[in-house]
Amino acid sequence: MLYLAGCWRSYSDFIFWTKTERIAVTWTWKVIFSFFMLAFFQVIVFIAIDLYHPRRGLSFIDEFLTIASGVFLNLVLVLAVLFFFRGDLGSERFSRYVVLAFAIINILTSGTLHYTARIVLRVLRKKGYNLRSVLVIGVSETAKRFNDAVIKHGIYGYKVLGFVQTKAVKPVRKNMKVIGKVENICRILEKERPDLVVYTLEPSEGDYLKEVLDACDHEGIDLKIVPGFQEFIKARGRVEEMEGLPVISIRNIPIRLGYNKFIKRIFDLIFSVLFILFFSPFYLVMALLVKLTSRGPVFYYQERVGLDNRKFKMIKFRTMVVQAKSQSETTWTVQNDPRVTSVGKILRKLSLDETPQFFNVLFGDMSVVGPRPERPHFVEKFKNDHRHYMRRHAVKAGITGLAQIKGLRGDTSIDDRIAADIYYIENWSLWLDLKIILLTPFKGIMDKNAY
Repeated sequence: MLYLAGCWRSYSDFIFWTKTERIAVTWTWKVIFSFFMLAFFQVIVFIAIDLYHPRRGLSFIDEFLTIASGVFLNLVLVLAVLFFFRGDLGSERFSRYVVLAFAIINILTSGTLHYTARIVLRVLRKKGYNLRSVLVIGVSETAKRFNDAVIKHGIYGYKVLGFVQTKAVKPVRKNMKVIGKVENICRILEKERPDLVVYTLEPSEGDYLKEVLDACDHEGIDLKIVPGFQEFIKARGRVEEMEGLPVISIRNIPIRLGYNKFIKRIFDLIFSVLFILFFSPFYLVMALLVKLTSRGPVFYYQERVGLDNRKFKMIKFRTMVVQAKSQSETTWTVQNDPRVTSVGKILRKLSLDETPQFFNVLFGDMSVVGPRPERPHFVEKFKNDHRHYMRRHAVKAGITGLAQIKGLRGDTSIDDRIAADIYYIENWSLWLDLKIILLTPFKGIMDKNAY
């Protein structure tokens, strides 16, 4: 109800200022229907991005970004409706600035409500309310890290009762409260009655997962696993069944699923069209600056490698002096590169030279978010020098990506970039795309490695 109230206030302002005459909003059926439609779709979007799922380990920053991405996605839908049905809805004339203001008010309203709820929960949990008692299976470094996280973040609402060890391993920390051995897990659960069991045993400690799982099922206690083989489990695995035999695909790629591919493509098209429309005046200014300050064409077309190792022509504003094709395709850009023009330095620093690539997105060669495409010469080089490099081409190349918002651009570690790109590929979701887009202006553009 609080969300609906905030949404109604934002929408009332929106309706008021979009009218040609500055008159008070009347309670017509159109206004009422539009409000409930907006609120309904906002809730649906929040459900789609899993905002209502209780996650005690979610930070407020991630929660706020989730809210912002949900409002942004809903805004895209609203703009699409206004555009395609502008005559029927009476929205032939509306201010883009008002639409932006509406989104900001909506984000701040929802964010404030969620932040207030977190404060209330933090106070209650510090006083001992709404806590979940936890029994940790393991005494290794993984168990210690989990315990440290619980102590550091009281908002999680966990209270560690103690640790259960195996015969083979001693606690990594002397002050760990060991309350028994895993061989006696049934008796320990009966005595302690925890709300949750967290299994953190590493391969060196032995495999007791089946015994712990059976004991938890017998007592009706929830079980969570913090795996020792984290490099595999970070991928969003897919379970298939073959004659009753479960088969887990470790290297699952969600974007390859038909409906995910469709959703991502529709989002790319809508976002690109809106960006090009809003950004078109700046395109003209940048084109004039490039043309007037150096000889040569405004745009620069360079061959890059994309989805399934297919080559395509990537579009950029020209930021360097005209040079031989062989030199431009085999020379790595460095800081203070003498080939960069005066205007090019500014465009590259702000990543504005990349904005024409939204046309590549429209053509289907690229996506808004994905691994950055590389030149064929360097693809062959990195293919031989770095493991897993070619897995980056399992999806379309992107204008921005997870590696970029982590500051992994320019002359930075190739292995770190590969790791970030592979994590994105194996854990893709529309929410992750929105999160990367929202963070790009702050962490991806104004970056010390942009040159």
